[in-house]
Amino acid sequence: MTGQQNTMTELAFYQDNHDHLVDELRRLDILIQLRVELFQRKLQKAQEAVSSQPTYISHGEVDWLLSQDGAFAPDYPEIQKIRKQLEVIQKYINAKVSRALEQGIFLALPQLAHLFGLSPFEIQAVVICLAPELRRKYDKLYAYLQDDITRKKPSVDLVLDLLCETEADKWNARAFLSGHAPLMRAGILQKTDDPHSPSGSSGLAQFLNLDHRILDFLLGRNHIDTQLIDLARLYSPSSAVDDLFVDPAITAKLLQLTQRHFAEQATEKKKLVLYFYGPYGVGKQALALTLCGQLGYAMLSVDMELLLKHGPEAEALLRLAFREGLLMQTALYFHNVDALLKEDNKAILKTLSKVIAEYASLVFLTGEKPWAPKGLFEHALFHAIELSIPDVPLCKAVWEKGLQNQVPEAESWAAQLASQFRLTPGQIQDAFKFAGNECAMRDGQKGIALTDLYRACRHQSNQKLSELAVKIEPRYGWEDLVLPDDKLVHLKEICSQVKHRYRVFGEWGFDKKLSYGKGLSMLFSGSPGTGKTMAAQVIAGELQLDLYKIDLSGVVSKYIGETEKNLAKIFQEAETSNAILFFDEADALFGKRTEVSDAHDRYANIETSYLLQKMEEYEGVVIMATNLCENMDDAFTRRIRFIVEFPFPDEVSRLKIWQTHIPKEAPLSEQIDFEYLSQELKIAGGSIKNIVLNSAFLAAENGGVIGMEHVLRGAKREFEKIGKLWNEKDARQPRHVRR
Repeated sequence: MTGQQNTMTELAFYQDNHDHLVDELRRLDILIQLRVELFQRKLQKAQEAVSSQPTYISHGEVDWLLSQDGAFAPDYPEIQKIRKQLEVIQKYINAKVSRALEQGIFLALPQLAHLFGLSPFEIQAVVICLAPELRRKYDKLYAYLQDDITRKKPSVDLVLDLLCETEADKWNARAFLSGHAPLMRAGILQKTDDPHSPSGSSGLAQFLNLDHRILDFLLGRNHIDTQLIDLARLYSPSSAVDDLFVDPAITAKLLQLTQRHFAEQATEKKKLVLYFYGPYGVGKQALALTLCGQLGYAMLSVDMELLLKHGPEAEALLRLAFREGLLMQTALYFHNVDALLKEDNKAILKTLSKVIAEYASLVFLTGEKPWAPKGLFEHALFHAIELSIPDVPLCKAVWEKGLQNQVPEAESWAAQLASQFRLTPGQIQDAFKFAGNECAMRDGQKGIALTDLYRACRHQSNQKLSELAVKIEPRYGWEDLVLPDDKLVHLKEICSQVKHRYRVFGEWGFDKKLSYGKGLSMLFSGSPGTGKTMAAQVIAGELQLDLYKIDLSGVVSKYIGETEKNLAKIFQEAETSNAILFFDEADALFGKRTEVSDAHDRYANIETSYLLQKMEEYEGVVIMATNLCENMDDAFTRRIRFIVEFPFPDEVSRLKIWQTHIPKEAPLSEQIDFEYLSQELKIAGGSIKNIVLNSAFLAAENGGVIGMEHVLRGAKREFEKIGKLWNEKDARQPRHVRR
């Protein structure tokens, strides 16, 4: 034994994980030898047979196997001497493990015991299940010990036999292998039935299998569990973003909170759950990575929405994710947690709270909606933090960073885009990608233009409004809009208020003076066809914003309360749509409140009052059009920022309308007298547009050139449609043609 003792003291500590596992297998060999010695005493020597028999492994072959790969082969047949060997090697292993850990050397088994709170018995059970994965000789050894050539994997009974001295010890130790014990709860070991045993066999006959992820961990391969590859992503502590576009005050507060929490609670291991909520792209993940970087943590990110799509397996995968975080010593980050708030997923939500209490130390939950869990995180500190769309200076910084070295106008473009579009940093970055792809698809153009970025911004804005309204593509410019000069100036002043909104409210401090009513609302009043819808398109085109026309048929409901719900949804979606809301025939929604004579009157008045409230809360652009301004509720019109009257066009205006409505490409006869038409046909611009279009189709049918006769025929049809008397005098062409 002296030579063996000298070998045991050659190294002061384990140099690596492999050396430690080799010694653990040596210890297991001695355990098996002890069990074999006891087993052989129960058998008669005459039962030995040659090793070639298919259903029996001879004692001689067992002795030979145990003599391989170890300095602690059983030289002594006496049981007491074998137990002495066990005692010696256990002290030897413990001493080298202790010194190795002091040197900071990673040893997988002690780390596994530390992470999951495993007892020495449980660790030895893991070694017994690990051995067949490392050396095939243990298949035969386990089959021999279980007296069955088909039982090559360790069973519950075998583990208890190897690790327990008495029957009482076995009975007590079964608690370590129950479903409530760490080995089973964490999925380190898994029980399976013996396929060769009859159904209903005892739990002692069940096999114990080592989880493949734990096997990799014990061998020093610490990679994400294969079952989580499509659901999770690992970030190192150095993965923090260079520029964090989150309110610096929020970042500083959270840094202070996390650092103080883990400094004060280091011994108690309290759990910390941070819930970040806000729209897409506000920097939730970037903020979490920054906090992890400051704490020196890696971060495992898991998509909760994808996880839930696995149905019945979702709960097991959730536990695996937390086990993975423990094995890799990372913080856990779950995004799309909103999916858990549905009634169908309440069970998963409870499981989440349990595994946080069991495994985690720092968990980030993220979603878009505010959330206040009740009684879910009793063993953790829960903080909900709202991350809203950054203010203009921060957004401008994001734009400037993306435009650097691309365009000389980076600063001015950044200011325009940041003040006009309420986008998150993530949406801005996506807008750059979109604009870049658009430019790459165009031939002959180098670099990004401002119009590309405007289009990209509109594309990144919330598109759900299209489910509630009709999107109108602006086709008109200022040159198409025929109005008196003062009306045009008024409309341009309105546009300038949108462009300079941040300067007035933000830089000049008017935002502090107003708690509501900071949106821009305007009412266009005038008879049909006077250009109200066209003006809305011109404004949308000038501001490079989407224009949505609200479909009143889908908003107004005969059922009590439904109209308010529909309007609330519209205004809610509009908050992140960066669009102009256009209510045509607005008096149907914003009409005068009446005296209450029945329940219908009362609820109609409630609807109008509700609209007043939503209009004052909304900070975007709203355009309303009405044919009769006097039908609008007085309290409502007082709250409108701008009211623009659209007059019926006079003769001069009608002449310009006639001329502007015909495209340059259209084949036009020299016989058409626009002055005559504007003088004789006293109609609004909308009717003129219809006449011009009808005359074009008439010409396409029988001449190919738009002539006076086509225009007059189109005018007659329009007069009939609008119920206006058509005089045959109007159908006579003028004697003197003037163009």
